Amino acid sequence: MSGSTPLGARSSDRDAAHREQEVAHWVRGMFGRVAHRYDFANHLLSFNIDRYWRARTVRRTREILLRPEARVLDICCGTGDLVLALAQQERRVFGSDFCHPMLVTAAGKIARRHAPAELFESDALTLPLRDASLDLLTVAFGFRNLANYESGLIEMRRVLRPGGMAAILEFSQPPNAAFAALYNLYARRILPRIGGLISGSRDAYTYLPESVRKFPAAPQLAAMMQNSGFADVSFEYLTGGIVALHIGRIP
Repeated sequence: MSGSTPLGARSSDRDAAHREQEVAHWVRGMFGRVAHRYDFANHLLSFNIDRYWRARTVRRTREILLRPEARVLDICCGTGDLVLALAQQERRVFGSDFCHPMLVTAAGKIARRHAPAELFESDALTLPLRDASLDLLTVAFGFRNLANYESGLIEMRRVLRPGGMAAILEFSQPPNAAFAALYNLYARRILPRIGGLISGSRDAYTYLPESVRKFPAAPQLAAMMQNSGFADVSFEYLTGGIVALHIGRIP
């Protein structure tokens, strides 16, 4: 089993269930502390490139978004940026997250923009949805925070209909060694300082590069998706491999 391993979750001597509970508790609390400055910090630290990454995700999933009556859910939706990007395609979109302060921020943004979107509070590992009830499920920069990656993929597979699609947009390790070294220097030395000053929580932005370092490389995540029942799995590196967009389909 693999999953997020934040230093704040003291779970090395616990069974799997206790470990998942501790990880979820720590991650929920960490995001709750930074929700009020999350958008500003993300756009600044990514030099606004995160907007392009989400736009690319929308383009890659457009074939599903154009289906009449398509049911779309963005899990680990955070402050709702991808929900809003998906909703621009004139499609009603749902978003879920288990961190209440994040959902409060997302709800405010959705209301101000009058977007056709609805939110609900839920853990991505136990979605309150029927089997085969969605056409598209997306997750942007939230998958690596799951306490159990395999369980997350199985749950995603469960709620998607035949012919449905999953899109996972997540940080990755650049395949070019020189660029990876430069990026890791920025992520480990500069990002925690700036992110901490902006958000008031340095541990959140210390966790970020550590979580990326421990997260499966893009080819490994693709293999995990295939092992969980996804077909036609593919991925593409974005911005030199800082991010990878994975697509998987339901046969």
